[in-house]
Amino acid sequence: MKFAQALIGATPLDWPRIAVAAEEAGFDSVAVSDHVVYPSYLSSEYPYTPDGTPLFSPDEDWPDPWVAVGAMSSVTSRIRFITNVYVLPLRNPFVVAKAVGTAAYLTRGRVGLGIGAGWMAEEFELLEQPFKQRGKRMDEMVEVIRALWRGGMVEHHGEFYDFEPVEMRPSPPAPVPIYVGGHSDIAFRRAASIGDGWLGVYYSVDELIAHCETLERVREEAGTADRPFEIIASPLAAPSTEVCDRLEAAGVTTILTSAWMAQGVSGPESTEQAIDLIGSFGERFIR
Repeated sequence: MKFAQALIGATPLDWPRIAVAAEEAGFDSVAVSDHVVYPSYLSSEYPYTPDGTPLFSPDEDWPDPWVAVGAMSSVTSRIRFITNVYVLPLRNPFVVAKAVGTAAYLTRGRVGLGIGAGWMAEEFELLEQPFKQRGKRMDEMVEVIRALWRGGMVEHHGEFYDFEPVEMRPSPPAPVPIYVGGHSDIAFRRAASIGDGWLGVYYSVDELIAHCETLERVREEAGTADRPFEIIASPLAAPSTEVCDRLEAAGVTTILTSAWMAQGVSGPESTEQAIDLIGSFGERFIR
């Protein structure tokens, strides 16, 4: 079992120090969340709360994930960086391929792209990307981005994107894994068909095991069950040996967690406390 440390709740200015602490504590990766803006006139409903209210407020910081990855990667040597999740159809596929591909190149392959279709219609409007058909467009974006990452001249002729041969350099040293987020039927099918894995948050152990069973079934139906597949998720339980054994048997490969929340602290009061909690989490659960 591997562990990923979510960075929400920590001061972004100190993310490089926290990434170093997570690397030393034995974490496999750190996870960066994504939003561009928070509109004052927000009316879209957040899909992961009963009343549709987001779990975050307008005064929280949301650094650009790939700029943050660049800063953290410069002071680490082993730990990986994943997005949890990057709102892919909010962007132009060429810009995404360039940013992520460059990060993969400069970190020598230490990045993974967690993607989601998004829920905030106001954000799509501000970035001049269509909110409708965003899921279908995201599927084609993944095809375009992977083609650009392969290196050499590539072309694409699809429903949403059409271009003659182009080449994007530098290309990643190895294929960048793409993890599909969400727990709808469509998200599961998308993860099974085009993803290198699935990324989920906040489930009981039993719920998470049920989702793993669903993923196994849809992968069989999609004919992709023989491909390597990662499951990165956040169980609502401390990662005891028993919990890890159950989740590993179900197919979970990485527990996405917060060292402070897992130890009863809603948010660290300082970076020093965050680093201490990361260290104690490593001693208690990872080592």
